[in-house]
Formats: sequence, C-alpha cells, structure tokens
Amino acid sequence: MKIFTTSILLMIPAFTATAFAQTTLVLDSWRDDDRSVWQEKIIPAFEAAHPEIRLEFRGSVPHDYDTILKARFAEGTAGDLITCRPFDSSLALYEAGYLANLGDLAGMAYFSRDAKFAWQTDDRSVTFCVPVASVIHGFLYNREVFRKLGLEVPGTEAALFAVLERIRENGSLVPMALGLHDRWEASTVGYNNIGPTYWKGEEGRRALVAGRQKLTDEPWVAPFRTLARWGRYLGEGYRVRTYRESKDLFAGGGAAIYPSGSWEIADFNTQAGFEIGAFRPPVRQAGDTCHISDHIDMAIGLNATSPNGTAARLFLNWVTSAEFASLYANALPGFFPLADHTVELDDPLARTFLSWRGKCRSTIRFASRFLSRGTPNLERETWDASVAAIAGTATAEELGTRLQKGLAGWYAPQR
Repeated sequence: MKIFTTSILLMIPAFTATAFAQTTLVLDSWRDDDRSVWQEKIIPAFEAAHPEIRLEFRGSVPHDYDTILKARFAEGTAGDLITCRPFDSSLALYEAGYLANLGDLAGMAYFSRDAKFAWQTDDRSVTFCVPVASVIHGFLYNREVFRKLGLEVPGTEAALFAVLERIRENGSLVPMALGLHDRWEASTVGYNNIGPTYWKGEEGRRALVAGRQKLTDEPWVAPFRTLARWGRYLGEGYRVRTYRESKDLFAGGGAAIYPSGSWEIADFNTQAGFEIGAFRPPVRQAGDTCHISDHIDMAIGLNATSPNGTAARLFLNWVTSAEFASLYANALPGFFPLADHTVELDDPLARTFLSWRGKCRSTIRFASRFLSRGTPNLERETWDASVAAIAGTATAEELGTRLQKGLAGWYAPQR
C-alpha cells in the first residue's frame, strides 16, 4: 500500500495493431460517478496508446452493483473487465469461475504482497484482479466555519465533541452531516471510521478473526456508545436523510463537518464553494497511537469467459503502469495507487489524507475479510447496528450481543 517506492522495469510484450482490430472492451464498475473521468481522461489516454482497442465504461450505482453484476454473469452479459470490490465479494466471483487468474500478468511485479492480498485466494496462490487504489477514512470540515467560530481541529474524542457542541450552540448550521436512510454510511464512515481507535486497528481485527476477541468485548462495544452521542449533532430529519442529501448539506455550507473519506475529494472539489480541510479520526486520549482505516478498495479483473481476453490483458498491463497510476491518482484525488510507482499528488486535500500514513497505523474495514462470508453477513449487520446506535433504538451492549450471536452462528473461530 506504499505509494512512494522504487518502481522496477517491466517488460510488456509488444502486440501489433492488427491483432486487435475493431476490438471493444466493456468495463463494468460500481462507481458510476466516475464516468466522466473515465470518458474524458483515462479512456482517451489508453486509446491514444492503443488505437486498435476501444474501451467503454459501464457504471452502476454502488448499492446495486453486486446484484447487477451477478445477474450479468448468469446471463452471459458481464463486461470484459470487471471492477473488483476487495476481499470476500470478489473472491466469491473467482470461486464461481467468473474471474480469470491474473497471476501471470507481467505488471503484477509492480505490486507488493500487501497490495495484492485483497484479491487473492485464502492460500494466496492465485491473484484474480489487478490492484488499483485504496481510500482513507476521516472527517472533512469547512475551514471558513472553523475560522469564523475560532475552532481548532480536534485531535481527541473529547475535543471533537467540544467542537460539535460549540457549533450546535451557535445554531447557524448543522454540526455534522450524516443521514441514516441508506444505512451503509453509518457503518462505513461511522463505526469503521472511529472504531480502529478502540480495537487498535489490525491488532483487534486479527484477534476477532482468530476468535481471541468477541464483538461483545469492550473495544467493539465502545464505538457504538460514541456513535450514540452523534445523533444530537446531526440536525433535524437525520434519520431519513439520504447519503446524497448529506453530501449536498455539507457542500452547500449547511453543515460544518462531514464524516467521510478521501473518496469524496473529487466531488467536493467541484461542488463546495468553500475551502475544505480534513482531520483524522480523533484518538481517545492525548498521546494515544492513532489508527486509520486505510482501506484497500478497488481493483480490475478479467471476465473468465470474455472473447477479448488478449486485448483485456493488454489493458490490464497498462493499468499496472506508472502512467496509469499518476493519471488515476490525479484525475480522482483521494484514490491512492497501490502499484509501486512514485506518484506526485497535485491535490492538497489528498496529500493531507495520505500524510496520516506516516503518523498513524493503518487497518482495513474490520468485516471485509473472512467475517462476512456467512449468514447473517457481518458487514450488513453492522450497517443496521450502527444505524440503531446513532438513532438510539438499541444500547451498545445489545448491539454487541446481536452481532456476536450472528457471527458465532456460522463462523467456527467465534463459537
């Protein structure tokens, strides 16, 4: 996951233009919001280097992507190239025979062991997607509001709640923009954002995977107690506010803080009419080691039944290149390349997020690997638990008990 490392020389086989005459590749993705970037920047760059190949971007909204993609595979209409979510969901596609083994792709030499593990089999013998980017969780804030109210960026949990209370007392805008309608963000930018501070990042996640910790233990229950305090600061109607409405509330200057992550930078650069800052998840006490969710997020795989496999592999080798890494990182600031190339980031907010790697310990979203393979799905259950915590419809202890019971019902190390 390092971005500033030494690249190595990669020898890519040469192909003649006639080998791919009239070839069109279709790329399926869950990030429909990125359509213009692909069409205006990434695709033209690839096609300029490979005029014998045309690339079409086919986007879906994120929460429908998995369902749509499975249906397309079943019907034989999936794209030649598949944007891969990390860990278990893409592993399931490989095990179903939908994704090709890419371990022999020349460009894989550019990726470290850690960069590839989100798209490998459990024994790490097969790599089935080319790593593209990671994202980092944190909090965005309106710098103008902070200056006007004389607020300092909070470094501790107590300082964050003091800032939120000060904004609430001022009464001119919502302290923090977050809604519960779409459920997933309560967990993704709530529980998974602040939680690593409590369970000590990778130390706690690995202990949970191994069965040494349970979801009823204090490090896993305590974040729900903190989320229960958030509701006071989310403004009227937050329980039915959508993800898009929360974004619009912050971008329009109606909220001072937005719990989110680096993936939002590009949107807010064009939507917000004020200077945006970012701060990392606060530590519990001054002097504590900080932890961030530095989540390996995106890769691209090859449809195992694509009739255009040779051309698709040529594109995937281009995805491993320094040209693609630099283009992607600066066209979509906040998505940090996973290939071992030196990439200079133009966006100052993206540089702020990336700087936390040198100060904090990184982890991934806790339920992404192993823990969401069964029924009930722990990741989806954590969505509902986080909503319940913020809305105050269940106690932290009740939520921990609920999640533990569900996980222990199918996951052997937790029985």
